[in-house]
Amino acid sequence: MVVLQFRFLLVPFLTSIVGEAQYVMQDAALLNYIDQRFLSLEKRLEKCNQDILDYVEEFRDFSKMVWSRLAGLNNYKAEVKSEVENLLTRIERAQRDIDYFGSVTDSNTCVEVHENLVKQQLFEEAEEKKKLKLMLNASCDHMLAGIKSLKIVKKTGDKHGSWMKDPGKKHTKIYLLNGSVNDVIFEFANIMTFMESNHTLKARRFTLPFPWEGTGHIIYQGFLFYHRYGSLNEIIKFNIQKRNITDQMLLPGAGRIPAYQLSPSTKIDLAIDEQGLWAIHAEPETGGNIVITKINHVTLAVEHTWDTSCNSKDAEAAFMVCNTLYVVYNFPSGGTSRIQCVYDVLDAVNTYEIPILHFPKHQGSHSTIHYNPKEKQLFAWGDGSQIIYKLHTKQK
Repeated sequence: MVVLQFRFLLVPFLTSIVGEAQYVMQDAALLNYIDQRFLSLEKRLEKCNQDILDYVEEFRDFSKMVWSRLAGLNNYKAEVKSEVENLLTRIERAQRDIDYFGSVTDSNTCVEVHENLVKQQLFEEAEEKKKLKLMLNASCDHMLAGIKSLKIVKKTGDKHGSWMKDPGKKHTKIYLLNGSVNDVIFEFANIMTFMESNHTLKARRFTLPFPWEGTGHIIYQGFLFYHRYGSLNEIIKFNIQKRNITDQMLLPGAGRIPAYQLSPSTKIDLAIDEQGLWAIHAEPETGGNIVITKINHVTLAVEHTWDTSCNSKDAEAAFMVCNTLYVVYNFPSGGTSRIQCVYDVLDAVNTYEIPILHFPKHQGSHSTIHYNPKEKQLFAWGDGSQIIYKLHTKQK
């Protein structure tokens, strides 16, 4: 009986335990399911956060690229503007050259000249001479009477070259351009620095966009004017401080034969005197005689041209002093240089009364002789030596 009662009590107890176990298992499964869902949400949130970081990084890279492109566009805009300005300048130069060639063509046309037209031409020539005297400042009244002395400043570089100061600036800088074909300029603080043995270490060195030809280049008012290598008669105006080309021109009639027979590499010799920039060259049409052209150094416009009576045969160099051309001659084998042809563009000098002027004590030849109107001296390059000649002048 007791056993039977125990069984009746045990059955409900076991049933309640089993029921509670089922509830516990259901709760555990539910919690596990909830936990899995939270883990899935956390992973998705983490992925979402990572995607946002990736998008932010991509946006930063995109922003950098856009700013870089904008900066490039600004630079390109400035380059395009500069190219357009340069193109306009070259168009003006081309138009000027076309006008010049047109005038040359017209001048070669055979026309019947009326007596009144001849009178008109004579009148215009007289007026032209008046304008030339005004343009060239007739008050420049001194002429070369002799070469007093020479000083060999240094011996450096090739047999041919050019060295100079800028007579249009107040600074004492020295410029060295070595060789008849090159594109490197050396700038020295002063002549003392240039004379030092290790002078190239203290020089400011810069490279031209196009090399020069010959040794007839000149520096004036902060610009280098030179004959471009490989061109017939192109003159380039180069800004030394900004290191860029500011203008170009074609010198009519030049470049076909050397300016001087004994310096065959120089087809165009540029010179500076009290009146500014000149070009010296020779033309076959003049029988090899030297032609001089006055050039406006600001606009590179040709102001006037003169056919001289000085021949380029046996000439080695020339220079301008106060509207007057002095041509230096030598022997093909080298010897004492001498000035034996003078041409004054205003006819203020009787060239037939000028004696032959000899350079003192320098046996050899010159590849360059340039006049410095500020210091009244000649800067010459003779067989690799840099020479200064002091001048003796007198009134015309």
